[in-house]
Amino acid sequence: MFIGTYEHTIDEKSRLTLPARFRDALGDGVVLARGLDRNVAVYPRETWAVTVESRIAALDPLSREARELRRFFFSGAAEADLDRQGRILVPAVLTRHAALEREVVVAGNYDHLELWNPGAWEQHLHAVEGSAEHAAERLAVHGS
Repeated sequence: MFIGTYEHTIDEKSRLTLPARFRDALGDGVVLARGLDRNVAVYPRETWAVTVESRIAALDPLSREARELRRFFFSGAAEADLDRQGRILVPAVLTRHAALEREVVVAGNYDHLELWNPGAWEQHLHAVEGSAEHAAERLAVHGS
């Protein structure tokens, strides 16, 4: 499980050192993809195949929304392996998508990590703080 928030930097070669505590779980490589919230999602390869790839592949290709969603995820996705220092290369298309610069927030999100521009992360947290309680209540009603 990926939990916690960490501040890291991207170097001049667009490499990001991942938090040491997650490196074993990511040792078989990762898939980086556009996140729905203007971030970069970083999935362990196996989790990507089970959680994202299989679900999106199952969508009806005749549906415009399904095609758009497939394009959104797959056209910007990239596989990466961690180097000896625990770094991954973040492709330019993804750094642009999430407006990543030198400073990056690495946030755990249960089964994957998210890479955020620090300013966008703060705005996101501020927006969520006001609605998290209501969302939890709605989900609790639907889940019971």
